[in-house]
Amino acid sequence: MAKQQKKEIGLAVIGCGTIGRIRAEFARAYPGVGWIGLCDIKSDLGNKLSDDIDADFFTNDYRELLNRPEVTATIIATDENFHFDPTMLAIEKGHDLFIEKPLATDARQSAKILAAIEANNIDAVVGYTQRFRRRFLAIKEKLNTGQIGDVHSVVTRAFMNRMVPIATVRRTQDRATLTPMVVSGTHSLDMSMWLMEGKVPKSVFAQSNDKVLSEWGTKDSTFGVFTMEDGTIWSMNISWALPEVWPGSVYGLEIGIVGTEGVIDIEDTHRDVVLASNHEQGGGYVPDGYNPPPRHVDFLTSYPPGDLHNGQLWGPMREETNSWFQRIYTGQDTPHATAADGHRNLLMTMAMDVSAKRGVPVALPADPDELMRELVG
Repeated sequence: MAKQQKKEIGLAVIGCGTIGRIRAEFARAYPGVGWIGLCDIKSDLGNKLSDDIDADFFTNDYRELLNRPEVTATIIATDENFHFDPTMLAIEKGHDLFIEKPLATDARQSAKILAAIEANNIDAVVGYTQRFRRRFLAIKEKLNTGQIGDVHSVVTRAFMNRMVPIATVRRTQDRATLTPMVVSGTHSLDMSMWLMEGKVPKSVFAQSNDKVLSEWGTKDSTFGVFTMEDGTIWSMNISWALPEVWPGSVYGLEIGIVGTEGVIDIEDTHRDVVLASNHEQGGGYVPDGYNPPPRHVDFLTSYPPGDLHNGQLWGPMREETNSWFQRIYTGQDTPHATAADGHRNLLMTMAMDVSAKRGVPVALPADPDELMRELVG
């Protein structure tokens, strides 16, 4: 991205839940943000955040906010199923965009969003927070400089506490595409594809099961094997059905990357800092009305956005959000996932679900219409 003159940011935040709140709080502290408007269908959430950050405007109607002349940049932080309409309007208005993953939960809508972004030359990024952690940036640099040669074999495994899928699916009855891979496995998939940058997937064969989470309308686990055009093989596995008492607050990840001249073995399970306490530790994402059994052991630093100290969140989401402000304020290059990355990731995760449903490999790149016909009819 070319350097540009600094331009004051007029920010719209669509969605004032957990993630929208975090990013809005960072925005209020960033000197390049001169105006902040908020939108949420829940007035209590929106008004509370508006008061807390002294926002300039709040509404329940995203159209009213995005049509404000002050707005130059938009964060889409609604529930996963409701990204399409506000994103398309923000594109029409020419705003810089930060879209929480995925671009959409409908592959056809995702394709339309990407096409509109490209046709209107919009600078849009997708929220894959783990790209901003120091360890992964260090690994990326070693791969970029050829320290392990040509990568030919990769293994990725993600374990997650089941409070995350329960929190996700409780918000909607439209659950056909709210699967382990589409909602959460996409993070480890994006990280693996980023670390394998330049590798083009040719096919995937996957299998799933649902012994625990079938009552919630989703799967427990999905395991798959991708074959790349250059012959690289990659095992991509996730289970988000671990017990509520699992010490990992949210995410535990392992990645092994084997090249012709070396190997990088990543243990990102957070078991190196363990807390055991008589005090209940709560969970990373606990939906209203859901009362899981108490957790008294915690793998510290396993909450993906970061960790609280002195009432402030520190960690990758702070880095990611402030880097985006710098990106649009000064033109600085950043490691953000692009809209094209986000769309690719959605199609790959959905192809895994289709392969598991059919019991046969699926050729890539997959067709959005075919994916949606298979998954939702």
